[in-house]
Amino acid sequence: MPSIITHAAVPLALWCAADRGRIPPRLLAAGVIASMLPDADVLAFALHIPYADAFGHRGASHSLVFAGVLAALAAVLAFFGSRRPWSAGLCQPRLASTVQAATFVFVCAASHPLLDAMTSGGLGVALAWPWSEHRFFAPWRPIRVSPFAPQFFSARGLATLLSELRWVWLPLVGAVVAWKLIQPAPAAPRDPS
Repeated sequence: MPSIITHAAVPLALWCAADRGRIPPRLLAAGVIASMLPDADVLAFALHIPYADAFGHRGASHSLVFAGVLAALAAVLAFFGSRRPWSAGLCQPRLASTVQAATFVFVCAASHPLLDAMTSGGLGVALAWPWSEHRFFAPWRPIRVSPFAPQFFSARGLATLLSELRWVWLPLVGAVVAWKLIQPAPAAPRDPS
């Protein structure tokens, strides 16, 4: 897996690329949590669930169904959660903010197994669970797999962070900068006089 920190790179990049206020802080927080949540399955080790089991590490919680469940939860919270459900302004229709919340959370959650599939180790990710327990790898796997907690602050952990910087953070920063450069300049406000 990339380190837990690197999974937050995707929602942060989307937030940076969006127009100011388009992704409100609560939705950004939900996206960061959704991008990291699949790794809660490391609790399976403490429960003696084998790594290769459907509920082991990189199993069911790394599926597109899991991302869909998180997206549905975000949609329900956005629709029923508050007077201004995760919207940037009062004028944003409730349905639009619900779709935005669901889409953003789905993309953030789905980015987790896709990044994991690009790592140099592990057993792959169960993207198609529950229909298949097959573990998938990306055809190109440049990201060093992160060591677990006890070894994270070691030479191997540092090498992993440098790999993540090269293959995840820098490309995302480049994409955000490029996106901002090609966006049209905002229209200047008109003088009413």
